[in-house]
Amino acid sequence: MSRRAARVDANQSSIVSALRKAGASVQHLHGVGQDCPDLLVGYRAQNYVIEIKTPKGKLKPGQALWFRDWRGQACVAHTAEEALKSIGAIK
Repeated sequence: MSRRAARVDANQSSIVSALRKAGASVQHLHGVGQDCPDLLVGYRAQNYVIEIKTPKGKLKPGQALWFRDWRGQACVAHTAEEALKSIGAIK
């Protein structure tokens, strides 16, 4: 797994803002490294792990391995709408 410095996608702040506006708590994880997803989100007593990608962004090989091996809930969001859908804030 990669140990490079984390890069924050340009759309991350707008996605975080939308999640918080919906009532979610958000903890940034992008600084953890080792291909860990970008956000830990709490919503309605549930935890969600979200990797933020730009609209055309794809998982890097190490990230794909992380998702393959993770046994809990995790998703990739390219937009605020995808992030909100992934936590059940909108349908």
